[in-house]
Amino acid sequence: MGVKRNTVLGILTIAVFVSCGLMASAQDRDSFIDYDGFLSVSEEVQAYRAGRLVPLVEFNEMKDDPDTIILDSRSAAAFAQGHIDGAINVNFSDFTVDKLAAAIPSKTTRILIYCNNNFEDNVAPIMLKSAPLALNVPTFINLYGYGYTNIYELKGMHSIQDPEIHWIQARQANDTDGVY
Repeated sequence: MGVKRNTVLGILTIAVFVSCGLMASAQDRDSFIDYDGFLSVSEEVQAYRAGRLVPLVEFNEMKDDPDTIILDSRSAAAFAQGHIDGAINVNFSDFTVDKLAAAIPSKTTRILIYCNNNFEDNVAPIMLKSAPLALNVPTFINLYGYGYTNIYELKGMHSIQDPEIHWIQARQANDTDGVY
């Protein structure tokens, strides 16, 4: 009986030490945030991105390829109010391995991105953001960081009124002619 009791006490003692070690390990880590890692990926992306800025004519030529995805990473509400024809929406704040894989199964798929700061109109749903904080920058960095290797970004400022943008505007409540 003493051996059995000692064995049980020994197992319980080991379990307590392992649990304490796991808790201490979890407490040592502030969070699952790696700012230095983000800066490292950002530096790596800088030169890659510079060669991936494409003018509107080239953007439109690329988007006509059926193996190309136009990704709009603005909010679902902004996307619903208007977007480039053919774009899909994955909100930037929802980027995860699984959500990106559901929208873009192959990491070699050509991805075209754009954001509010590509448009000079400065009206909803494309209000200008502070230039250093334009959504294209973190979108590009994150796609690259998630392993997507064929990313292109719309270059320059354009108007949603330009027919070459192919902007789809949501129907306004006061529209009665069915055209939008």
